[in-house]
Amino acid sequence: MSSALLPKPQMRRLLARRMKFHLFGAFFVSIGCAALYKFGVAEPRKRAYAEFYKNYDPMKDFEAMKAAGVFESAPPK
Repeated sequence: MSSALLPKPQMRRLLARRMKFHLFGAFFVSIGCAALYKFGVAEPRKRAYAEFYKNYDPMKDFEAMKAAGVFESAPPK
């Protein structure tokens, strides 16, 4: 009698049904992580580089390093 009260477990297509759910979940989580990285890391880094190179003078930087004695081939004056 007790076996009639319990529903039969699903044995067919169980993996396919669970896989569909997990594939959609993994897809949305990966899209979310990519968006967080793009807007949280990549874009601020691009802005920082653009701001740095906006007023960067490589000759002034070279002269400062030369005066500090960083280069062996260019003696300080």
